[in-house]
Amino acid sequence: MEFYKLKANPKRLFLLDGSGALVSAFFLGLVLPSFGPLCGMPKNVLYLLSVIACIFALYSFACYFFLRRNRKPFLRGIALANLSYCFLTIALLCRYSQSLTIFGWTYFGLELFIIGILIRFELKYASVR
Repeated sequence: MEFYKLKANPKRLFLLDGSGALVSAFFLGLVLPSFGPLCGMPKNVLYLLSVIACIFALYSFACYFFLRRNRKPFLRGIALANLSYCFLTIALLCRYSQSLTIFGWTYFGLELFIIGILIRFELKYASVR
């Protein structure tokens, strides 16, 4: 999705963010724990990250459905929350680096990359006048 399309309807950023958070919650809370050592991250950590993703999804969907105007502070809020999630994930990757598998590194690397792109769009729109 290109920036000019999002700028025309910035509400879509909340929908995109919420949908992505739900996908993350699904993988972190259901898929990865089911495969145990395939990823190398402890189940309790995966569940914690999944709960955080669910909270972010609720926030984003609430903003999508209920905000009528002045969305910029709320976009800034979810962008900062996503950035905090990325820092938490990086800290957890460092903490559990010895047990992570190549699959785990790949999954979390892709997740961080995608969230980083989303943060860039959210902050870019939030700063546009």
